[in-house]
Amino acid sequence: MVDGEAGRLKGEADEPGWEVDPDDEWGLAVIGTVGRQLRLRREAAGLRAGEFGERLGYGEDMVYKIEGGKRIPRPEYLDDADQVLEAGGLISAMKEDVEKVRYPKKVRALGELEAKAVELQLYDPLNIHGLLQTPEYARGLLLMRRPAYSSDEVERFIAARVARRAVFERDPAPEISFVLEEWSLRRPLGGRAALRGQLEHLLEVARLRNVELQVMPMDREEHAGLAGGIEVLKFEDGSAVGRSPVVAHGRPVHEPKHLRILELRYGIIRAQALTPRESLAFVERLLGET
Repeated sequence: MVDGEAGRLKGEADEPGWEVDPDDEWGLAVIGTVGRQLRLRREAAGLRAGEFGERLGYGEDMVYKIEGGKRIPRPEYLDDADQVLEAGGLISAMKEDVEKVRYPKKVRALGELEAKAVELQLYDPLNIHGLLQTPEYARGLLLMRRPAYSSDEVERFIAARVARRAVFERDPAPEISFVLEEWSLRRPLGGRAALRGQLEHLLEVARLRNVELQVMPMDREEHAGLAGGIEVLKFEDGSAVGRSPVVAHGRPVHEPKHLRILELRYGIIRAQALTPRESLAFVERLLGET
């Protein structure tokens, strides 16, 4: 809404929406429909775009972007619009549709697979795995990207990673195994405070009954994971999907011969890493040193 004390419209830093992924056809269709509904209701209420935007606390141009399907409206924008247009909750109800497309297409597809998996085997040789990242750590990591992400993209990716953490809250809970590299636990992306928060979060997750977290120390003389990361997700019907840079050029694979290679490598990596109990003590020690 309009800033009370300053009496001015919110600026671009307070934009009420995210950019639309141009490659996400389904997302574009959903946001286009939401935008049209907003425009029709605004016009039915006899409000011009500039007047409507002023009541919400945003500029006319931003109203047109959202109504034209060029921006994904944030939940609070829809709530405010519902109130201004006296829609009785019908506009606010569109938050459920918007929620499905607010994340980037690739991240959304991955999250859908994780939500169905009964077993996950995950190894990232470069960073703490996305499912384990705190928002502060994720921001520090995303800001390192070159060419740089826009601030809008950074916030969308952070929101998506936080949403994926719902996998830990499922009932029945899936069995999840992580192998983390020691150097990723020592790199203070986002600052020392962010690293401490990340290590504390790892300890919380590692104590969950359905999670096994292992650390690969830097002093190991043998390491089967130097060729790249590994993801293997197994489902209740017995099917599975895997991915690694060294198998099928990083494309998702379903064939038994490819999955066998990934599981073989992952099994060796786990055997070479610290045990879950040793890893827990290792992270606690790092936290004390940070």
